[in-house]
Amino acid sequence: MSNVFYRSRKSYPTAVSASGVFIQDDQGRSYLDGSSGALVANVGHGRTEVAQAMAEQAARLAFVHGSQFSSDVLETYASRLADFLNLPGYRFWAVSGGSEANESAIKLARQYHVERGEPGRFRVVTRVPSYHGASLGALAASGMGARREVYAPLMRPDAWPKLPKPDPSLSGEADAERLRALLEEIGPESVAAFMCEPVVGASDAALAPNAGYHARVAAICREYGVLFIADEVMSGMGRCGEPLSVRLHDPQVTPDLVVLGKGLAAGYAPLAGVMASGQVYDTVMNGSGAFKHGFTYAGHPVSVAAGLSVLDIVGREELVRAARERGAQLLDGLR
Repeated sequence: MSNVFYRSRKSYPTAVSASGVFIQDDQGRSYLDGSSGALVANVGHGRTEVAQAMAEQAARLAFVHGSQFSSDVLETYASRLADFLNLPGYRFWAVSGGSEANESAIKLARQYHVERGEPGRFRVVTRVPSYHGASLGALAASGMGARREVYAPLMRPDAWPKLPKPDPSLSGEADAERLRALLEEIGPESVAAFMCEPVVGASDAALAPNAGYHARVAAICREYGVLFIADEVMSGMGRCGEPLSVRLHDPQVTPDLVVLGKGLAAGYAPLAGVMASGQVYDTVMNGSGAFKHGFTYAGHPVSVAAGLSVLDIVGREELVRAARERGAQLLDGLR
């Protein structure tokens, strides 16, 4: 009998090794990892240079608590990541997974408004369908009924207003104006943030709005003093052919908070995080002086070393360009 708490009653094969795009089990069978392990393994399995970078970091400095120390590898990675994403002046809050990262973004948006003297802003507008994570706040933000239903009594319904999903029959600008209508309906002075996946992943089939949507959303959010959170956990880090998918059609769009995960460390270690604008960071640090939130393994040096090595591979092998070209090739083939 196994002592593992499995996710469901199905029978699970036991993976023993992986290389490139293939996973091998203990019965000698080989599986094509066609979804990159839920959009995680974006540089492929078995990259020994990533494992070596992790081992060297573990031997040098395996752990420090983020409430007391930074680390050289975290400082270097945050700078390199900001450059890669073209987010100058942004600050990287490192955590272990996408749910933690979205939870952090939600809390940061709330604290930002409290620091500004607007404690009445507590609502976070999201869309249906959507998926922002498994932790309670991230799940409340999600518009995914099957996963939310059993936990609904634990959530405050009025804190999570929902917009309908992008409508391909509308122009991007007209689609985005539905956000303005909702803000006016519920009272924009009560809204802390609008959170969306630029390309929807888990809850719909690669759904994306038309060009102009994200630029108009960003403008509406600025007009009403609402933070714009782009959840790029699945679609970021080049997977959609640009470092950030929110800029696929609108290259000048700059969200206030960008949530990242999955491909940051390509599955070699748990790593995710939030890129926060200088304005958000300065508001918190010049107010109470601390983000009132944290996780034990936030900024873990070994995980960050994996992320730094993955970023080297993504740049050296031009994987963002490759994703753009292979994506076009795949779409042509499907059509």
